[in-house]
Amino acid sequence: MPADSHDSITTPSTPSDFELAVRRVSINPMKEAYPRKAFKARGSFVTRCDACRMPRQYCICKFRTPVTAKAVFWVLMHTNEACKPTNTARLIGDTLTETRVFGWDRTQPPQAFLDLLASPEYQPFLIFPDDQPDYQDRVVNLSSARLGQEKRRPAFILLDGTWRQARRMFRKSPWLNHLPVLPLHSTQKTDYRLRKAASEEHLCTAEVGVELLKLAGDNEAAEVLSHYFKVFNQGYAAARHQKPTLELTDAMQWLVDYQLASASK
Repeated sequence: MPADSHDSITTPSTPSDFELAVRRVSINPMKEAYPRKAFKARGSFVTRCDACRMPRQYCICKFRTPVTAKAVFWVLMHTNEACKPTNTARLIGDTLTETRVFGWDRTQPPQAFLDLLASPEYQPFLIFPDDQPDYQDRVVNLSSARLGQEKRRPAFILLDGTWRQARRMFRKSPWLNHLPVLPLHSTQKTDYRLRKAASEEHLCTAEVGVELLKLAGDNEAAEVLSHYFKVFNQGYAAARHQKPTLELTDAMQWLVDYQLASASK
């Protein structure tokens, strides 16, 4: 059955608030001081959906499924990452609408981000591997750290860029040095194939989001995001193999059924 046969599902026709925020991140005034070549990677000339940034023929907007969770995500995004349509933090922002994104700056942290850090509503955690000895005093376990803090919402801070960029963001941001570091220990292997990872254990941003939601007990949100990530992968696979249509997959059907069930409540 073709995916476009589900006329009862409302298809988002405009970019999400998160997508619009990502575009603001991409407009970095410091680029004029440090000019780079225009983005001309493979696929840069493809006509894309203005909302989901997929090749237009393989638009996945109708599968965008908002869901609520106790945990929230704050994304510190490298400016270069904001220009990439294959960025998967977008999937988190489109699924969990409270997700916030901020452009990373080495010396000038975004004031709105600092304000969130100071809010008693949230308990922030900086997501990063615990593979170096010099910050072991900051490494925490989520369940232990949450004891006595259950009324506060866990806020997961994601450093969004390549692994090299993320490590630089971690090391070169003194305004993050006071935050507890939460490593993600997962046996999950990455299914992200649009960029070459250093190893199968290096999950993309959306996959990290899924695992963190599970860790926080937000299992329904984790399942929605996981299925949306699968749809994203399937859309790009169809585009890569130049299939004439985007056929309905199990993941797509799951999201359609979830939307209908949610609408009937």
